This record gives sequence, structure tokens and C-alpha cells, in this order.
Amino acid sequence: MRFTGKSIIVTGAGSGIGRAAATLFAAEGGQVVVADKVGAEATAAAIREAGHTAQAIEMDAGNEEDVLRTIALACDSFGGLDIMFANAGISGGMANIFNTDVSLFSEVLRVNLIGPFLAIKHGAPRIAERGGGAIILTASVAGIRSGAGSPAYSASKAGVINLAQVSAQQLSGSNVRVNAICPGLTETGMTQSVFDYAREAGKIDRVGRLNPLRRGAQPEELAKVALFLASDDASYVNGQAVAVDGGLSSSHPVTKQEYGRTSA
Repeated sequence: MRFTGKSIIVTGAGSGIGRAAATLFAAEGGQVVVADKVGAEATAAAIREAGHTAQAIEMDAGNEEDVLRTIALACDSFGGLDIMFANAGISGGMANIFNTDVSLFSEVLRVNLIGPFLAIKHGAPRIAERGGGAIILTASVAGIRSGAGSPAYSASKAGVINLAQVSAQQLSGSNVRVNAICPGLTETGMTQSVFDYAREAGKIDRVGRLNPLRRGAQPEELAKVALFLASDDASYVNGQAVAVDGGLSSSHPVTKQEYGRTSA
């Protein structure tokens, strides 16, 4: 029960990693504002049915007015704000640089990068008022190096990683920690078609085969890392980007060797 009495906002909580995190936060005693454009009420209802505390709000994470409304709901309902998980994001497809419209690039940056910026700008002061707490941002392995997402998505997530570092420094002395998680291939709404196709084709064993664990992740595996970073267990972790990718980002491309076999 690491989050008993804590006021928590999770954006992008209508599905995937956000839904899993909101559910786990609530199960550990948190009072959770479930925020998303779609599906927030369904997640909140499931949390309440399990006997826990949740409020739902429909919001666009890249819209400043919506972010302010969401923070106000947490403060009005639960007396303040202790933790903010800025998780909402969009993929922007897989077009290359030369086939990507400026409007699409701008929209991906608005949601994926401006969204976390707004969460920090408006959330951190409220968290500091309560004596400190944590902000967690969802970045991606695509933000670490190329090969895991479109140009717009990758650039936005690289920005999120840097934003975590810069904001941790600018919040010096506030006792507000800021960290990011960098998911690898995870079964969420963004990637569901990949997993569904693989299952239908009998090729699910090939999903995630480029990482050493040779599988994709489930949302709960990412959510548990976010909860760790939000908790007092991570009280000395600040300004970090934690890759949760089965080991994918631990190496440059190499010829794989089988476990137990040695090279000639």
C-alpha cells in the first residue's frame, strides 16, 4: 500500500500502460484521477468496482486548459496532488521524414512532448505544495536511438527524455522528482494490430524477437516500473530515463548467438 492517501493523476489511462498504472496505483491505496480522451470512465468504473478510489475526466493531454482542469479535479477531490504520470501519447504512423506532413509532425509533438511539458509546468507546483512527490513521463526506446518508431514519434520521445533531465534540475530543492520510462514493444492499443496479426498467423513467437528476452511486454510490466519511480522506493532516483525493453537498447546491432553456444 505504497500510495495510501496519495492524490494521483494518470493521463492516457483509458487503455494500455495508463490503464494498468491507474489500476495498480488505486490497488495500492492511491486516489486516482483517470484522464484520457477515450475510455477514462470505463477505467475509473473498473477501479471503483474493485473497491478503490477513482475519478474520471475526458481530456486532451496536449491542451493546456484540459491539463489545468485535470489538476483542479485532483486538488478539489483529493486535497492536492502528489504524483503525476504523464503517459498519454500517439504514434503518428510510420511514414519516413520525406513523407511526413508538417501538420502530423506538429500534432505528435503537441501530444507527446507538449503534454508532458504542461504536466510538469502545472503539476510540479501543486506537488511541491504537498511537500514533494513524483512526476513520471512516458518516453520510449525510440527516443534513445533510431529504429523503433517514426521520425515524429522518435523526436518527440527524445524530447521527453531531455525534458525529464532539465525539469529535474529546474525543480532543485522542491523535493519533486522527475523521471521517464522508455518502453520497448508493448501490447497496447498503439501496437495491438501487430500482436493480433502475429497471433492469427501463428507467429507470436516472432514478436519482440530482437530483444534478449525475445518477447513483447505487457502493459503491467511497464506500469510496475512507473509505480516504482513514483514511490518512496525510488526516493533517490531523479532525472533518469529507464529503459523497459527486454534489453533491446543494451546493444548495437550484432549477429545474435544462441544461449549456451560459443563462437568458433
